[in-house]
Amino acid sequence: MNEVRTKRRDAAALPDGGQDTAPPSPSRPQAPPHPLAALTQASEAFNTPFPIFTESTDRLMHAAQGRFTGALSPASLLLAYLDWQVHLLNSPGKMGEMAQNAAAKALPLTRYALDSLMGRSDPDPFVPLAQDSRFASPEWQKFPYNVMSQAFLYTEQWWHYATTNVRGVGKHRQQVVEFSARQMLDMLSPSNSPVLNPDVLKVTMEQGGQNLVRGWQNLCDETMRNLTGRDYAPDERFRVGEGVACTPGKVVFRNKLIELIQYSPTTETVHAEPILIVPAWIMKYYILDLSPANSMVKWLVSQGHTVFMISWKNPGAEDRDTGLAEYRRDGIMAAINAISAIVPDTKIHAGGYCLGGTLLSVAASAMAREGDDRLASITLLAAQTDFEDAGEIMLFIDESQVTYLEDIMWDKGYLDTKQMSGAFQLLRSNDMIWSRMVRQYFLGETEHSSDLMAWNADATRMPFKMHTEYLRRLFLNNLLAKGRYTVEGRPIALTDIRAPICAVGTTKDHVAPWKSVYKIGILTDTDVTFILCNGGHNAGIVSEPGHKHRSYQMATRADTDKYIDPDTWAAQTPRHEGSWWEPWQKWLVSHSTGKTTPPQMGAADKGYAPLADAPGHYVLMP
Repeated sequence: MNEVRTKRRDAAALPDGGQDTAPPSPSRPQAPPHPLAALTQASEAFNTPFPIFTESTDRLMHAAQGRFTGALSPASLLLAYLDWQVHLLNSPGKMGEMAQNAAAKALPLTRYALDSLMGRSDPDPFVPLAQDSRFASPEWQKFPYNVMSQAFLYTEQWWHYATTNVRGVGKHRQQVVEFSARQMLDMLSPSNSPVLNPDVLKVTMEQGGQNLVRGWQNLCDETMRNLTGRDYAPDERFRVGEGVACTPGKVVFRNKLIELIQYSPTTETVHAEPILIVPAWIMKYYILDLSPANSMVKWLVSQGHTVFMISWKNPGAEDRDTGLAEYRRDGIMAAINAISAIVPDTKIHAGGYCLGGTLLSVAASAMAREGDDRLASITLLAAQTDFEDAGEIMLFIDESQVTYLEDIMWDKGYLDTKQMSGAFQLLRSNDMIWSRMVRQYFLGETEHSSDLMAWNADATRMPFKMHTEYLRRLFLNNLLAKGRYTVEGRPIALTDIRAPICAVGTTKDHVAPWKSVYKIGILTDTDVTFILCNGGHNAGIVSEPGHKHRSYQMATRADTDKYIDPDTWAAQTPRHEGSWWEPWQKWLVSHSTGKTTPPQMGAADKGYAPLADAPGHYVLMP
């Protein structure tokens, strides 16, 4: 024991912190230096085994790869494929069922083909999905194109069977494999071939090939734009501030992240409680202030509401360290503080669209935790608070994919608009990619612009830190729904919210599926009104009164009422024709306290003097 203590004491006295630096004993010949000794010493200096292979090197390589993979992680796709393949090869029963399924479907297809060859007309054995219109024209009902379309649908259904319900495959990876197989089949569809598509052949005969000449010009123009980075020339009809985003108002507050727009009143009296709209920062704010005919802002102002709108800055590399905390504090809370100064002693109706609605839920929960009761109501427009069933967008969100995106953003400091739009286009590849290709390159058509299309092309970037936190904390780990999302170091809970909530979902939403939006009813302890309207994520929300073919369902669940699952809710809730804006506006009025004279524009004496006319500066930033 004394010997051990002596050695420890002697080691402590050594100048290098415990390593023996005395020369070797003469009785022991000194070994020649190892060939890698210099490399080892250099590595120790960097505190890493091989400094050349650092994290920065990995990030740079992934960022370079991302330019060719569309920001999709090759590792994520490969792992999903291997998981499916290994389990499938180890499932002889499933493979036997696949063979049986192929044979069972091949018999009616063969009979259909023979009958079509003989000139007989039989019902199609395979029916496309409701949203699949590739084979809808009468030309596809003629031989041999009817047989080709049926053969393709047969193949599509068989691959769906083959890639699903394989025992042992992870749910997420199974969805990735099924989605990837569908994407490959969509690419190989006979409708995408100019020599197999009867619609293209018919137009080519009628126009003497001029459609292909125009299509070639369209292809060359788009190729040059992609090579040079030049965008489409904007449609002058939808210039921001003139054709769209043209509701009169003033920018009454600006900081490094937002401009706050206060819109000018058009009525002699207004409802006492103002409305704050929090748009998503993934696109410009004016989705809710498009053309005057379909502007939600203009319509709300005409109904006697004082409306404020957040306009987010389009971030650049200098904003790489801006996170969700800044978006909440310098975005929503800064806007609420400004409105409280301009319209004092009055509560606020707050509404958030898409990502803006999710962040509003975070801000409202934090406010409730602190006893801040300035919100009269909360409206969530196609916004999720539980991301467990967030739809097909989750195909692009797992640990591998998020890490890959982080590396791509780390290189630039932000996520580029093209990288975001590519993922959303894949979710609707038939409409956004292949059908568009047929129309533009084979039929020679030119897309007719609209205000919604002009807005959709006006995308924004997202900062590295914010998007990383959003993907990890909300999508990947679902911390908000679990009560583990922290604000200023402490967890928040949606159950603290006491303001009434109105949640709006759309039936064809690929970004925020309505059943996922519906979950707000079981995550909060307050009265929740749910509105389900027809349409998609954007077009369903932009549903002005008078818009044809619009309908909605609406019902309120009090805090004390029992839970109703979404399918039962949809089956028993009456459907109404018309725009959901009108019953929502009545809901806002029911939670208001009456009318008053319009407030002043800004509050110069409190530091909120009008700075510029709407739509402000940030929305015009490239």
